[in-house]
Amino acid sequence: MSFRVPLRAKTVVLSGGVGGARFTWGLARFLPPEDLTVIVNVGDDFRHFGLYISPDLDTVCYTLADMEHPERGWGLAEETWHALEMVARLGGPTWFRLGDRDLGLHLERTRRLAQGQPLSRVVQDFCRALGVKPRVLPVTDDPLRTVVLTREHGPLPFQEYFVKHGTQPSVTGFHFQGAAAARPAPGVLDALHQADMVLLAPSNPWVSLNPILAVPGLREALRSATVVGVSPILGGKTVKGPAAKMYREMGIEPSALAVAHHYRDLLSGFVVDNQDAALAPLIEAELGIPVLITDTWMQPKPRREQVARSVWEFAYTLHFHMRKEPHPREGKVP
Repeated sequence: MSFRVPLRAKTVVLSGGVGGARFTWGLARFLPPEDLTVIVNVGDDFRHFGLYISPDLDTVCYTLADMEHPERGWGLAEETWHALEMVARLGGPTWFRLGDRDLGLHLERTRRLAQGQPLSRVVQDFCRALGVKPRVLPVTDDPLRTVVLTREHGPLPFQEYFVKHGTQPSVTGFHFQGAAAARPAPGVLDALHQADMVLLAPSNPWVSLNPILAVPGLREALRSATVVGVSPILGGKTVKGPAAKMYREMGIEPSALAVAHHYRDLLSGFVVDNQDAALAPLIEAELGIPVLITDTWMQPKPRREQVARSVWEFAYTLHFHMRKEPHPREGKVP
């Protein structure tokens, strides 16, 4: 489907790292900044060399600023590694790669947090400095840490599982430490309550979006919006990351159908890749929601806008056309 005249709707994206960042970049190409808010996972955050590291927030911000490394998707383009090389020479840990320019951001964030500034304020200032126009919010300013439960090593902090062990340990479950006491960051609940559509980015359901949804009040706030999820699993595999492996190790066949069931209490609609077209009737029958079948591959870079536009127009149709609701903010998108 395609609209001749672009229309407007308050849109919120729940995002993890690379996949969510690329999807959001596509949305930012055609949505006015004031209509787009990104709520980002902080369960991956941790301290390294005494520095506060926010991998998913940084990936989203770098991507929206067109500064990200084009192949890796994380970190900065044209990065250098002199500091890490010296750490290696001195016998220090190098399992988590911090580039020289990236290091500057971590130093300044850690300094501001030590002064008592909340993470959401620091992110706001960094976005302004980097030229990021959509609103980017951490889901919470409070400590929230993803712990991966593994057969071989027991509980592992997420970055140790993901980077230090290269996702090799077998997963048995997850724990979101601090989630029960976490409060949504300023602006998060307001953005969700004001949203026409909430898009669940093609991020890892277990460790990118589940930590967001574990914050008290988040699931309840989604009830008032049209929620459309995008499957990160294509043909039983993931483009990037261990989501399919995690499903399999927990006894669930990885598929777009499994992802739809993962979010079943939230969804108004769901998006699957062309290669999973055969699963669409099953999703519609079992969950009672419409499914969009489209090409969800987001490389090369221009594909991101095409994918994002298809998903957004599908969500728009569900919210304003199928519900036959009047749209108070129709207008052209610059």
